[in-house]
Amino acid sequence: MIDLLIKNASELITCKSIGPKIGDDLNDAGLIKNGSLAINDGKIVTLGDVEENAREIIDASDKLVMPGFIDCHTHLIFAGSREDEFARKIKGESYLEILEKGGGIFSTVAKTREASAKSLFQDGLKRLDRLLEHGTTTVEIKTGYGLSRVSELTMLFAIWRLSKEHPISVVSTFLGAHAVAPGVSHNVYVREVLEMIKEFGPQRFAEYCDIFLEQGAFSLKDAEKILRKAIDCGLKIKLHAGEFSDMGGAELGAEMGAVSIDHLDYISERGMELMAENKTIGVLLPGVPFHLMSFHYAPARKMIEAGVPIALATDFNPGSCPTLSMQMIIALACRFMKLTPAEAINAATINAAYALNRGNKIGSIEVGKQADIIILNVPNHRQLPYWFGMNLVETVIKNGKIVK
Repeated sequence: MIDLLIKNASELITCKSIGPKIGDDLNDAGLIKNGSLAINDGKIVTLGDVEENAREIIDASDKLVMPGFIDCHTHLIFAGSREDEFARKIKGESYLEILEKGGGIFSTVAKTREASAKSLFQDGLKRLDRLLEHGTTTVEIKTGYGLSRVSELTMLFAIWRLSKEHPISVVSTFLGAHAVAPGVSHNVYVREVLEMIKEFGPQRFAEYCDIFLEQGAFSLKDAEKILRKAIDCGLKIKLHAGEFSDMGGAELGAEMGAVSIDHLDYISERGMELMAENKTIGVLLPGVPFHLMSFHYAPARKMIEAGVPIALATDFNPGSCPTLSMQMIIALACRFMKLTPAEAINAATINAAYALNRGNKIGSIEVGKQADIIILNVPNHRQLPYWFGMNLVETVIKNGKIVK
């Protein structure tokens, strides 16, 4: 007697792969027509034409069954919102112009520092609930709105609590090098970040260390110094690079062994070449140029042709991408990056799992893997990006249990 049987799926998308999907393989979603699968003890135990006794049975006729979304880049812990800045962007102000006037990230930093640890945690719970409703079963959460030892530690603790008290699996990333607060010396803060890495890394508050490599934030030299310290302290590394300009972040990250390099709206041919050689995941965030109305999207097709493994994520944050819907991100990727539905789904599942070093456990529907599965109220995978701006998820299964 197994725990759960899902049967008669109009389409069962497995996203099966050994390693991140690249090139033509990215367009293979591992489709099974009229598929079924069996789950026991939180794992997938049988796949295909299943006829077994089960304690619970879901008839997925006319439905799409696929792995849960993996949102591998978010800034989920913060206080306040920035809708006033959105109105200014509509009138033509750029993100960097708003930042130079004391807005942008610094307004969020001020509100986050003022917020209590309890309120940050409670707001985080509500956002995780929304993620789960929209089919996300694993999420990466970054710090970076504290920009001081106390505030960054408070954010890390909130992320840790969320990982213990919510069904969604949570991956923690230290992004102390997100910006330098007004009135603080750049060099002094870089030294402070290095000290925070030494403190937070060995205690396992964070699994990853990230840095925002961009004009007005941190330089290539800063990035190499900070990421080298993170590696020495046992942290895996990621980079924000190429959001507004190409400063060589793709080259640096690939050479240093970064698990992923994120944004990449601007990237050189050499950067793509090195990422392909090192199998460095390029996490693309189409919600950002969409919300900022820059409409300068990462060159996804060129990256795929170069052999770069790509993933998709929301980059959920209050300034440049206030959405928790991976379904919307897939819709944007198809429209503006020209990904096929199958490519976008693979990028949001199995490749996103590899962007968090978890591709051997989650991200696909395979025997022995964790049963993180969603059922959508559409008959085929091509309709997932077609019907945009609405929640198509009907059922969410996490660790083999129905949680929505």
